[in-house]
Amino acid sequence: MSAPRTALARLSDPDLRAPRRPRVQRGGGDGGGFGSLTPEFARVLMLVAARASAITLLIIFILVYATLFAAGGGMGGSSGAIAASWLAVHQVPLVIGKTGIGLWPLLPTFLMLWLVARDSAQAADSDCEIRDLGWVLGAAVGGPLLITAVCLAVAEDAAALVPLQPPDTLAAFAWVAWLNLLAAMAGIGSRRWREFAELLPIPLPDWVVPGARAGALAAGRLLAAAAVLTVVSFLAHWSRIGDTYHAAAGSVSGALGLTLLSLAYLPNIAVDGVSLLVGGQVRIGPGSLSLFAIDGAPVPAVPVAAAVPSGPVALWWLVLLLAPAAIGVLSGLECGRTSRDRATAPWATLTAAGVAAVGMALLGALAGGELGTFGRIGPAALSAVLVFVWFAVAGYVGLLGARWFGGPAVAPAVADDVYADDEYDDYEYADDEYEDDYADDDYAEGEYADDDYDDEYDDYGDELGEDAPAPASEPGTGHHAESGWYDDEDLDDALDAELVDDQDDDGSAAGVKSADNPDIVDAEVVEGDLPDK
Repeated sequence: MSAPRTALARLSDPDLRAPRRPRVQRGGGDGGGFGSLTPEFARVLMLVAARASAITLLIIFILVYATLFAAGGGMGGSSGAIAASWLAVHQVPLVIGKTGIGLWPLLPTFLMLWLVARDSAQAADSDCEIRDLGWVLGAAVGGPLLITAVCLAVAEDAAALVPLQPPDTLAAFAWVAWLNLLAAMAGIGSRRWREFAELLPIPLPDWVVPGARAGALAAGRLLAAAAVLTVVSFLAHWSRIGDTYHAAAGSVSGALGLTLLSLAYLPNIAVDGVSLLVGGQVRIGPGSLSLFAIDGAPVPAVPVAAAVPSGPVALWWLVLLLAPAAIGVLSGLECGRTSRDRATAPWATLTAAGVAAVGMALLGALAGGELGTFGRIGPAALSAVLVFVWFAVAGYVGLLGARWFGGPAVAPAVADDVYADDEYDDYEYADDEYEDDYADDDYAEGEYADDDYDDEYDDYGDELGEDAPAPASEPGTGHHAESGWYDDEDLDDALDAELVDDQDDDGSAAGVKSADNPDIVDAEVVEGDLPDK
């Protein structure tokens, strides 16, 4: 006689009888065309396409007309200024007069991209199907591209009124498209990255997500440290800041404009500061700046440029190298606590270093550019490589510290063969014990005889009267074989059950939930305790 193992029937939700709320379809129908879009989803796409761009244009309108009004000039070139400002927000290189400008402030760009990412994330909620996310991406990119086409036409017409040369059309569309596409993908990925991971041809390794999170946090900490360095440098060169306001000639509007311009360029300075902290260089036209040497070159006469030291190099500047080292160690500690990284396989730590390096490379490409006669200003390309080296080496040290002093942060994965059949075969509950302890004659003559069950149900029926419920039939027979051992009057919907252990084909056990006992959610029955018929 082979003894069945224990089975557990668990009611996972107390409100299973309540009707489920139907899923709202927000995407397109089976056809997949534009006409198959639901009105609600079409409205969402319109918001994604227009809201961020409308807010950006509104701010540009206010700033342009406020500047023209404060300067006391005419409004004839306002359309050209608005078109040029829209292109500048998207980092499109422009030529104003004879001066080429490719170094635009990053603060307006980041605000605009944040709006796009937020709208895309809200559109890609749980009610949006995967196949409809392409519509969200198309709306996030299509709206700005349409406005860019209008701005390019306006800029060409305004060339006769303002010294603005029409930019390269292909470059303008490329900058607008990839920036908005990147922001939309970041917003959608923040909500639906798990579903995208399931679509991969191979399972996503368990060290990817902890490593990516640690890398993003490390890059943020590095930018914060660079921002602190910028503020300290401002305070150290406070006397030079006043000289930069001489160009305003005592005008309040001019001083306010220089201040707002400097604030808009602060993210650019912070990205350049990251290059300095990791030991790289910042190119300033023909010159350069680093912690080891300064090759002097003229800088723009704006207040934000007062933070650039003029030299000579001080020996204590090398202490700043401790910042990326400490951030890298902290990143390694986080990887050691949130992943299964070990000394021979630090994959999450390397992933964190790679994510931080790629992020800083993208920011470096945005933060640098040509600025007229000053030449190219921005971090050197080697800075991203240095970020990877710092976070990989220092992160490995942090990982070793987490393993030596903190122990494993996550429990090791349970092997598939932990509960192998041979373990049950060798365990103390062997089949022969069931045969000895629960022999057939015990059931025939013991306390679990059939007549006892009959008497018990008879007494129960006499006590309750005619309305007493009938005893449940045996499993696998009669009406209950079709309803899964439950009366249809008791439960309208199927219950969710979890089979904990395997059962043999010749026996079964289950927990019964009836209408008279609604509070019973767990039941455990061993077939050895049931009578044989």
